[in-house]
Amino acid sequence: MPKVTFIKSDGSAHDFDVANGTSIMEAGRDANMGIEGTCGGSLSCATCHVVFGADDYARVGPPSEDEMDMLDLAFNVTETSRLGCQIKMSDELDGLTAKVPEEF
Repeated sequence: MPKVTFIKSDGSAHDFDVANGTSIMEAGRDANMGIEGTCGGSLSCATCHVVFGADDYARVGPPSEDEMDMLDLAFNVTETSRLGCQIKMSDELDGLTAKVPEEF
């Protein structure tokens, strides 16, 4: 089972085993990492915004145009921001680290 590390806005790191096919949004929301996922993963909000380091961003790839439109609604967006609902865990993403940015 692949592992993901969430870095909360307070800097604390939390490691989790995540089943293949589970989105970053679902994993972070269910583990109370500060990810809301208000729209349930339907790409109609930005409450699952996460930030990756450059290497992990290269692994998950860039956002689609629709995702970019939603990221425009998020706070503290960076060049390596993604919406967690659009990233499904897989063995290839084992060891991924996602930072949950501050909301304001």
